[in-house]
Amino acid sequence: MKSVLVIEDNADIRENTAEIMELAGYKTFTAENGKKGVEVAQREKPDIIVCDIMMPELDGYGVLHLLKKNPETEHIPFVFLTAKTERSDFRKGMEMGADDYITKPFEEIELLNAVEIRLKKAAVLDAKYTPSQQGINQFLQDAKNAGLITKLSEQYNTENYPKKQVLYQEGKRPRNLFLLVKGKVKGVKTNEDGKEYITDLFSDGDFIGYPALIEDKNYDDSAIVLEEAEVMQIPKEDFMQMIYGNMDVAIKFIRIITQNVKEKEERLLNLAYSSLRKRVAKALVDIHSKFNTGNENKPLEISREDFAHYVGTATESLIRTLSDFKSEKLIEIKEGKIAVVNTEKLKNLLY
Repeated sequence: MKSVLVIEDNADIRENTAEIMELAGYKTFTAENGKKGVEVAQREKPDIIVCDIMMPELDGYGVLHLLKKNPETEHIPFVFLTAKTERSDFRKGMEMGADDYITKPFEEIELLNAVEIRLKKAAVLDAKYTPSQQGINQFLQDAKNAGLITKLSEQYNTENYPKKQVLYQEGKRPRNLFLLVKGKVKGVKTNEDGKEYITDLFSDGDFIGYPALIEDKNYDDSAIVLEEAEVMQIPKEDFMQMIYGNMDVAIKFIRIITQNVKEKEERLLNLAYSSLRKRVAKALVDIHSKFNTGNENKPLEISREDFAHYVGTATESLIRTLSDFKSEKLIEIKEGKIAVVNTEKLKNLLY
């Protein structure tokens, strides 16, 4: 059960507001002035706070200021409840970190809607998203559903790209964010000797090319279609607006991106220090998770050459290792396609 703290010096309004919230299924706390409101907030850690501005002992601005200074309460959604409608008051509250205003007198549905919307947004910002393309995709979709961002997929057309089509090239300036609606795409870097290294693999629902957009730099790899793909292009200007139009979304998104970068660094370390068997095993698990959703166990449709580029080894060495894994019943190979049989053993390979 979600909890609400109502801070209001007017007894009738306080009791009426608390009753509305209780009837809607919320656990409700109340305080008759700002000072007691801060004490209750710090003790109970409510999920949201509805607070009057003009109160004795400590006004609403003071309450907000004190709670924002405390790491345990700084992220609690805060809604001002006030009869004051001057623009300067709205601006002051928002600059201090308030999430919304409700002007007295208010309708019950107006209060309930405001609380519900703020709780949905808080849930998205508090949720743990995996440091992966899937996690980023889920976060942006949840943020859209919660109203944190408004521009997304349905506003743009999709195009079909054939196998080996280049979405973008290393060294070029980014102009679009790519959403892979259907298909598979690889990220590729080329070293000084002209050899390829696969930086990432993308499948249905993944966003591609965001690091260069966020850092405002040229692409440091290329994106090439592995199998016929349906791709949506979102213009750079729209992407920047939907991300940076809301600072909370931007901070959350960057945190996920940072985790994603760390994951890639760990993969590079794995390439440098792990045995070939462990590298191939980890790659099998990674690719299996990227190309399968839920409880699916579809064969991995990736060429041996691309697989070798992902692992960072010669194709011949990869083939020998896959043959060993097949004899150990860790994988099956049918019609040239690899099917993972024992994910747990591959994950925990000792050597």
